[in-house]
Amino acid sequence: MPGGKHILGKNKQHRVFGTAKVGDRGQIVIPKEAREMFGIRPGDTLLILGDPDAGLIVSRPEVLNNLANEIINNVKKED
Repeated sequence: MPGGKHILGKNKQHRVFGTAKVGDRGQIVIPKEAREMFGIRPGDTLLILGDPDAGLIVSRPEVLNNLANEIINNVKKED
């Protein structure tokens, strides 16, 4: 799926990169375009979050760290 597919109603940064087949050991391959766009390199650590109804989220751990910092800073500003 070269270029990823634009998700209707979302800006062009939101894309579908394809599918990933789960191997016998539970491993998946992240499509090359997604790895390049997000700078994912061999050996990087990714955070896997899940909800039975909403599904899985794969993210860099620092994304949640940055979000937590923003929340804390906003709470401090309100005090």
